[in-house]
Amino acid sequence: MPAAKKQHILVIGVDGCRHDSLLKANTPHLDALAGQGFLAPVRVDDRNPTISGPVWSTVASGVYSDLHGIRDNQLAGHRLGEYPDFLSRVREQVPGATTFAAAAWGPLVTESAGGPVFAPGGYRPGLPVDSEEGELDVIEVMDEAVTSRVARTLLHDAPTVTFAYLLLVDMVGHHEGVTPRYQEAIERCDEQIGVMLAAIEQRPSRSEEDWTVIVLTDHGHRDAGHHGGDSDEERTAWMCAAGPGLGGPGQRADVDHADVHPHILSLLGIEPEPSWGLVGSPLG
Repeated sequence: MPAAKKQHILVIGVDGCRHDSLLKANTPHLDALAGQGFLAPVRVDDRNPTISGPVWSTVASGVYSDLHGIRDNQLAGHRLGEYPDFLSRVREQVPGATTFAAAAWGPLVTESAGGPVFAPGGYRPGLPVDSEEGELDVIEVMDEAVTSRVARTLLHDAPTVTFAYLLLVDMVGHHEGVTPRYQEAIERCDEQIGVMLAAIEQRPSRSEEDWTVIVLTDHGHRDAGHHGGDSDEERTAWMCAAGPGLGGPGQRADVDHADVHPHILSLLGIEPEPSWGLVGSPLG
């Protein structure tokens, strides 16, 4: 009997990417991933504002803001100690498991604004010399640095679970709304996703590994830019994923941000305790 393949999971967060804009963009790498699994709209649960802090904390912890305590992008006073992120959970539950997180937005991986959302020790690129945080060209450089660091880590180290986060799409939305440049940012993001996926395929031990890749956004944007409200444009997010048990005629259509955490646990054979309070379920 052949040995069971080793499970690896890559989660890629694309901040602030409208579902309808994604469908109009040229995204060959996401299209290929969807062809192997699924691409589905995700309704931001009413318990979460359409703001990055609450929604990414739901992706990480598997619970909504009424439990994790984050209502905006100031994370102080959160309850992530009671509802830890999936990287921390995996390291706690799986002997020898390794994890990695990289993001341009500080609160996800640093102590900025009361973070980190994800396990300490994550990577955030430094700001280029003589630049200011929030400038679009600075965000482009930081997303490129995240992409390179994650691709290198996937190729050489292949952590059990990796989280990568790309910020440019959301920042273009804030600067100028849903414009041609917003679509260009989505297409650039797809190229960066392709770099990370290529690193997986280049691994010498790839044939001995099962990889699950989950790409998702946290919220959309109004036409003129910005979010935080309850319009369909803001509350319609999306998820694209492929891996063992995903896709095909039995695939669930009602996927949710809170499903990512329990899906990762299921792939690694971790049975959630009722006391963990997870509100989602595996994606398949």
